[in-house]
Amino acid sequence: MATEAYSTTTGQQQGGSAAAKPALRKPVFVKVDSLKPGTYGHTLVVKVLQSNNVSNKKLRPRVPKNQNSRIAEILVGDETGTILFTARNDQVESMNPGNTVILRNAKIDMFKGSMRLAVDKWGRIDVTEPATFVVKEENNLSLVEYELVNVVE
Repeated sequence: MATEAYSTTTGQQQGGSAAAKPALRKPVFVKVDSLKPGTYGHTLVVKVLQSNNVSNKKLRPRVPKNQNSRIAEILVGDETGTILFTARNDQVESMNPGNTVILRNAKIDMFKGSMRLAVDKWGRIDVTEPATFVVKEENNLSLVEYELVNVVE
């Protein structure tokens, strides 16, 4: 019968610092045409083309009465294509037409069979200096409909 020995040493005793932060990874920027359904963790530089307010209603009773829920569909794009971005609450202000923004840790949500780009509480939206690229508006990824197919083996 084999016996196992477990080590109880800490990072401090091994010569490492317990308070040291891990090194941050460099962001890998992707293009709009490389986005696929169900993926997440994307970092993109996009231009805001147009904005459409979808909802501006009161939140549920558990939220203070002075807060409103705002949702807007924003058409964003780069030199490879466009996609609809769903902006919520404070994100709506930074997504003005003509702005160039960096979307960090963005994910793809599916809505009625089409892709939508979104940034949740783990992501970030940064307004940056105007980009020099021309947006390719002919390739709108949100117009492509997807269907979930279950394969039985």
